[in-house]
Amino acid sequence: MPFFAYKGRNASGELVEGVLEGPDSGAVATQLFNGGITPVSISETGAPPKKEKGGSLLSRLFGEKITSLDVMLFSRQMYTLSKAGIPILRALTGLQASTPNQAFARVIGEVRQSLDAGRELSAALAQHPKVFSPFFVSMVRVGEGTGMLDSIYLRLFEHIEFERFMREQIKTALRYPSFVVIAMVVAIGIINLFVIPAFAKVFKGFNAELPFLTRVLITVSDFTVHNWYYMLALIIGAIFAFRSYTATPAGRLKWDEFKMKIPIAGKIIQKATLARFARSFALATRSGVPVLQGLTLVAQTVDNSFIAKKIEEMRGGVERGESILRTAANSGVFTPVVLQMIAVGEESGSLDELMEEIADMYQREVEYELKTLGAQIEPILIVCLGILVLILALGVFLPIWDLSRVAIKR
Repeated sequence: MPFFAYKGRNASGELVEGVLEGPDSGAVATQLFNGGITPVSISETGAPPKKEKGGSLLSRLFGEKITSLDVMLFSRQMYTLSKAGIPILRALTGLQASTPNQAFARVIGEVRQSLDAGRELSAALAQHPKVFSPFFVSMVRVGEGTGMLDSIYLRLFEHIEFERFMREQIKTALRYPSFVVIAMVVAIGIINLFVIPAFAKVFKGFNAELPFLTRVLITVSDFTVHNWYYMLALIIGAIFAFRSYTATPAGRLKWDEFKMKIPIAGKIIQKATLARFARSFALATRSGVPVLQGLTLVAQTVDNSFIAKKIEEMRGGVERGESILRTAANSGVFTPVVLQMIAVGEESGSLDELMEEIADMYQREVEYELKTLGAQIEPILIVCLGILVLILALGVFLPIWDLSRVAIKR
C-alpha cells in the first residue's frame, strides 16, 4: 500500500504531522479522525526511512532488558490511569517519565509518538513484537473495539502475573535437581581426568593383574585424558545442533511433544501448558472475542508447539461445525474431568467461567506436583550417586585391598 504524508491538528489544537500507510487518502483521513486528529493536508509520499533497531553491540549485550514484569506493571498502571479518566497520551507520557527501565521507557515513547501520528494503540503496540505479544496486541484491539480497554488492561495484568508465577514455580522446582546433576557431571570429569590417572600409576607399579572394573575405569580415563578436547568439541557441537534443530518448526514440534513424555517433569510441563491455555481462552472469551479467533490467539500464547497444533486442530473442528467438547476430546490432551467441565460450560453458556475453573484446577495440580518434585527426584538422584560411589569404590579401592592382602601374606 502507498504511504501518505499528512498534517493535522490534535484535540489540543497543536499541529502534528507524520506518514501513514493506507489504500488511499480517504482511508488515511478516516484513520486520522479515529485517532482524534483533524487532517489539514494529505499527500502521497515515499516510504519513511526505517529506524535503526538494537543500537550498538554493547548496548544489545549489556543494556537493560525488557522483561514480562515491565509489561505486567505497564498493564496495571494503564488500567489505573484509564479508570481514572486520564487521556491515553498523557498517561503514556507520565509512564515514560516514571519507568525506571530506560529500554522500556523508549518503547513507551515510540508508542506515544505512533499514537500522536494517528495510529491506533493496538497498531502502535504491534510495532514492538518482542515486547508485546500477539495475544497482548489482539486483546488491546478487542478492548478498543468494545470500549472495555480498562478492563482488558486489568485482565492482561492478571494473565501475565499468572504466566510469571508458573514459570518461576517451575524454575524453582528444577533448580535443586539441576545443581545436583551438574555437580555429578563435574565430579565424574574430575575423577576421570585427575583421580583415576593417579591411581593408575600406583597400580602399574605393582605389576599385578587388576580387576575387570578397574581396567574399565582406567581405559575410560585414558581415553578421556587423551581425547578430552574432541569430547568437548563434540558436546558443544551437539548442543549447537540441538538448538538449531529445535529452532526449526518441525524440530520445535518434536521437542515440545517429547518434553511432555519426560518422566516426572513431563506431566508438570503438560499441566502448566494446559493451565496457560485455559486461562488465556477464558480471558479471550470473557472479553468478547469469538471462539474461532480466541482459539487462534490462544495457540500463540501456550508456548508449546505440540499443544498449539492441537488447539489449531480444535479450531478447525469448530470451524467445521463441531462442538468444543468434541474437538477437545479428539485432541487427546485433556483429562475426562476437564472434558466434563467443558461440556457443562457449553450447555450452560458459561464456558469462560468453566475454563477459568479448569485453569485453577491445573494450577493447583502444578503447585502440588512442584512441591513434591523434590521428593520424587531425590530417590533417583540418591540411586545415581550410590551407583557412582559403588563403581569408584569397587574400581579404585578393591585392587588396593587385594594388593594389601597379598603383601601381608608375603
